[in-house]
Amino acid sequence: MQSTADPLPGWNDGKAKAAILDFVAAAIREGGPGYVAPAERIAVFDNDGTLWCEFPLQVQVFFALAEVKRLAQQDPSLLQKPAFKAFLAGDVKTLMSLPKKDVFEPAFATHAGMTVEEFHANAWRWLRQAEHPKLGRRFIANSYVPQRELLDYLRTSGFKTYIVTGGGVEFVRVVAGQLYGIPPEQVIGSSTRMKLETGPEGMVLRKLPELGSFDDRDEKVVNIALHLGRRPVFAFGNSDGDLAMLRYTLGGQGPRMAWYLHHDDAEREFAYDRDFRLSAFNEGLDHAAEYGIGLVSMKNDWNRVFAEEGDGRA
Repeated sequence: MQSTADPLPGWNDGKAKAAILDFVAAAIREGGPGYVAPAERIAVFDNDGTLWCEFPLQVQVFFALAEVKRLAQQDPSLLQKPAFKAFLAGDVKTLMSLPKKDVFEPAFATHAGMTVEEFHANAWRWLRQAEHPKLGRRFIANSYVPQRELLDYLRTSGFKTYIVTGGGVEFVRVVAGQLYGIPPEQVIGSSTRMKLETGPEGMVLRKLPELGSFDDRDEKVVNIALHLGRRPVFAFGNSDGDLAMLRYTLGGQGPRMAWYLHHDDAEREFAYDRDFRLSAFNEGLDHAAEYGIGLVSMKNDWNRVFAEEGDGRA
């Protein structure tokens, strides 16, 4: 017997919530026009700005700010690169003026030379205590409750949920299970190259200071095809970096749904879109309706944003 409890209590009643509930209900109604076979129930979510707070800088960029001084001491030539120089100076204004790929380069380089396990431990040491400079909350407490509800609801309805992020894949894997219930093998993200080494303790993967894949814009679609082998039927993003993924999702046959989260809540989080260079929202904002992408207002569609600290997922 199906529960009558509201699966999305953090969402206000309205068009967005109703559309999501209707889509999922139809997807699991065998024989109905909106039915989606279980194997095809693939949902993909961006992370930064979609599942947790990304403003004024993405979480991994803050992590890199804390780590980049160590790198510069090891290799002073890095300071010739604008992003590294800005990181060391704490020059947020310059960082926000640079292309996202340039800004993330130091973030990826901070774990060069580490094994995957060493990086995970280093990232978790920082994440479990570092605080957002404006919200006064630990970064891991800044995931969005309504999105966690949506992820849970999709999974209870037979969907397989993936994160497809421009952030570093290993960084996001550190917290994806705890915050979102998503296992590491269902996280796709930007990556550095690695090499396999054999030592006294056996084989280990060591990270190199070389970008492998920057998982943004069209590359998100390429990596979805490479790692999933299926076109998603449900997608959620928040910026132009996600537009290709959302349109790719909608471009297949059968029932499909894609959403943008609009950050328009200056009181509970932040209000930004076009002006945020690191994750700008221009084309998607202008053409969402034309492309068939729904728009979720953080201010109007959510009755809460963050959970209280210590709720078990932070």
